[in-house]
Amino acid sequence: MVRLLGRFGGGSARRPGGPRPPQTPDDAHDRHEGPLKGSSPTRVERDGARTRRPGALRAAVGGRSVAGQVFVLQVVIVLLLVVAAVVALVLQVRHDSTVEARNRSVAVAQAFANAPGTVEALRSPDPSAVLQPRAEAARRATDVDFIVVMDTNGIRYTHPKPDRIGKKFVGDIAPALAGRVVTEDITGTIGPLVQAVVPIKDDGKVVGLVSAGITTAKVGGTANQQLPLLLMAAAVGLALATAGTALVSRRLLRQTHGLGPHEMTRMYEHHDAVLHAVREGVLIVGGEGRLLLANDEAHRLLDLPADAEGRHVLDLALPADTAGLLASGRVATDEVHRVKDRLLAVNQRPTDIQGGPPGSVATLRDSTELRALSGRAEVARERLDMLYDATVGIGTSLDVTRTAEELAELAVPRFADFATVDLFDAVLSGGQPEAATTLRRTALSGIREDAPLFKVGERIPLVDSAPQARGISSGRAVLEPRLAEATGWHAQDRERSAHVMEYGIHSLIAVPLRAGNLVLGTVSFWRSDKPQPFDTEEVALAEELVTRAAVSIDNARRYTREHTMAVTLQRSLLPRRLPEQDALDIAYKYLPAQAGVGGDWFDVLPLSGARVALVVGDVVGHGLHAAATMGRLRTAVHNFSALDLPPDELLALLDELVARIDQDEAEESGNSPVTGATCLYAVYDPVSRLCTIARAGHPPPALIHPDGSVEYPDVPAGPPLGLGGLPFETADLELAEGSRLVLYTDGLVEDRERDIDVGLELLRASLAQAGPSPEDTTRAVLDARPPSRATDDIALIVARTRALAADRIAEWQVPADPAAVSDVRAAVSRQLARWGLDELAFTTELILSELVTNAIRYGGDSIHVRMLYDRVLICEVFDGSSTSPHLRYAAMTDEGGRGLFLVAQLSERWGTRYTPAGKVIWAEQPLP
Repeated sequence: MVRLLGRFGGGSARRPGGPRPPQTPDDAHDRHEGPLKGSSPTRVERDGARTRRPGALRAAVGGRSVAGQVFVLQVVIVLLLVVAAVVALVLQVRHDSTVEARNRSVAVAQAFANAPGTVEALRSPDPSAVLQPRAEAARRATDVDFIVVMDTNGIRYTHPKPDRIGKKFVGDIAPALAGRVVTEDITGTIGPLVQAVVPIKDDGKVVGLVSAGITTAKVGGTANQQLPLLLMAAAVGLALATAGTALVSRRLLRQTHGLGPHEMTRMYEHHDAVLHAVREGVLIVGGEGRLLLANDEAHRLLDLPADAEGRHVLDLALPADTAGLLASGRVATDEVHRVKDRLLAVNQRPTDIQGGPPGSVATLRDSTELRALSGRAEVARERLDMLYDATVGIGTSLDVTRTAEELAELAVPRFADFATVDLFDAVLSGGQPEAATTLRRTALSGIREDAPLFKVGERIPLVDSAPQARGISSGRAVLEPRLAEATGWHAQDRERSAHVMEYGIHSLIAVPLRAGNLVLGTVSFWRSDKPQPFDTEEVALAEELVTRAAVSIDNARRYTREHTMAVTLQRSLLPRRLPEQDALDIAYKYLPAQAGVGGDWFDVLPLSGARVALVVGDVVGHGLHAAATMGRLRTAVHNFSALDLPPDELLALLDELVARIDQDEAEESGNSPVTGATCLYAVYDPVSRLCTIARAGHPPPALIHPDGSVEYPDVPAGPPLGLGGLPFETADLELAEGSRLVLYTDGLVEDRERDIDVGLELLRASLAQAGPSPEDTTRAVLDARPPSRATDDIALIVARTRALAADRIAEWQVPADPAAVSDVRAAVSRQLARWGLDELAFTTELILSELVTNAIRYGGDSIHVRMLYDRVLICEVFDGSSTSPHLRYAAMTDEGGRGLFLVAQLSERWGTRYTPAGKVIWAEQPLP
């Protein structure tokens, strides 16, 4: 420990010939005040004051005895010694100040001359612009008075006072031009100073000079500050000398806290033993970067040479980052540095934080084993993160293919370089997987796209020896750490296997994709760029990943199956093709919701008298229940339309049907009622160009006039079907020929992100820009929709109106006289001849004779006959009676009852419809 105190105690120990460390006023004060810095002089002096005996001291001083003379002589000797010591110290300090000024100016000048970029700055077009800020920064950092860079002629490039740049340097630069370092003691404008001139060399040639200078007052000013203190210390020393040897001994004991020489020696021995026996390296580095102390553990951890102490840390063959940290002296906390095969945790703190000597203390701790453990913990954490990401990132959609892609994308590159997912064909379509079916590549993800693996969509041939086949049969993952040695894998496809090996893929894990007892396919993880093969721990991770993905893939498969069934049911309930009719040119489009099957439907129903009914409806909800309810409502509309009911009466009957369905569902199965079903029913008559519309909670129709203008007709909005209690109202629209009537469901104009009013305005804008044909209109409407995923079904019908030409309509008023029947037959024959339908004259005369005779007999007045030449020949008889005729079979003895039977036999269809003024009996005949 004495050796340690010799090196570090008091800040005065230094190696012979070595550079003297920088000193501070505090250091000088510590050296002269006492050997034990950190003790409590105030307490000691206070305690010592109690032990003095002023009376004895005065007697000794004033006595004439030999003892008094000796005391006076001792006081004089001590006084002379103190004065001599003070003078010597002042001279020594001033000498040291000059030496320190010379050393610092030389060091700063040399450091700046050898700094990177100095030579390049001298060669630059404007050296002052580059060097002036650097010189000023270095001057402030080193606390010198000036740093002047000049060319070989002594012209200054830098100076603390910019106005002196470009002027000639004052001083002797000849030795520096010869390559030597020159120091001068001069008296300048700022006082006595020491300046050094150092050459700047490039390939041995002097290309410039650097001069640094510092005033001796700045370095040695502490002497003047310390002089009063030294005088005071001399006075105290003189006073203490008079107290005698006993008082000094007692005070020394108190200053050492009562420790004697034996106790002091034992304390330092223990301190030295602890310092060198502790299992943590300790390094003390001086302010100049020289190693001052290294304990035994530091020597072992850093493999330091025996003569390391005293050498610069950059010369100890340490790694660059470790040596740089020790030389910098910066604060470091648990920084990990690799030294040969060790990982060392380094902590470093400076020693001059509270006025201590410049330098730093570093401790070293071997964390190799800890880092290995933390590495394994990091791997475990990454695997947990991957499993968490698999939980939240796989199965975001109910699409089998997309779910497989999410699994492959998650595994690359965090776990494998390539990942493939192969599923049975039946799984992709939502069916039950069968072992005999073929595997198909469903997803492929890799760090590169040129891997010679099977591409997405290709069928995967498997042999029993292949790892994938063995995994499917055993239900467990199969590891092939070295594919080059896997003969079973090579047997699957030898040519492709050779290409895979040449590509660099060297390791494989094949995991069966199982969901319960079902094997849906297999997942393969391939490794190429990572040199280490897969191991058993990674097999467990692969199984966990695939197990979590299998649940999502199976859910997607089940959803695909149910969705396919629902779509099939829905498609079977919607019209396969539109019926033939000449009243309307119709284009339609049905878009099912991507999230599930809905209950939207539409229909086109030919009616009597060349009329056509258009129906659009919507059952709120998705799934099989909504699709089945939609089928029931569509069938009901078909049946009700056969009665030729007005739109408001048909919706009233449909409302009662929905109410009964709701009641049955609530009583039998507890399902929620189908309130929310809506419907719009429109009937168009091409003869009168009149369109009668009624709606039950459905969005209003849009009307495009022949000139292209768009409007939403005012059609009374009735309540949704199933609520009951309120009647439905109709609106009659007279449509010009060429008008387009647009019927749709709410999925077209309403979603979660916008209000229906906004959707209606967007629809109006798209209809205004649509082409003239119904097909152009449907295309324009659908193209204008936002590209987001459809959350509801969309049914769209565009019907362009036609009018039946006047020359294809024949009408007669018939008086209520049986004799008028013959006139009707004659008029019909003439009209059929004009139409070129002579072949139908006989049957038409017979049909009208029976119908007119019945009208005259049972229908009362206001008999009206009309023939329409359309796709079929239509005969209509209007009368004012609301009594409907009934077809019956007449007996052999009956005199009547065969008229309607003949009408039914001769016509293709016949029936009765009611009007506000009575009824119409009609019959249709196919054209020849």
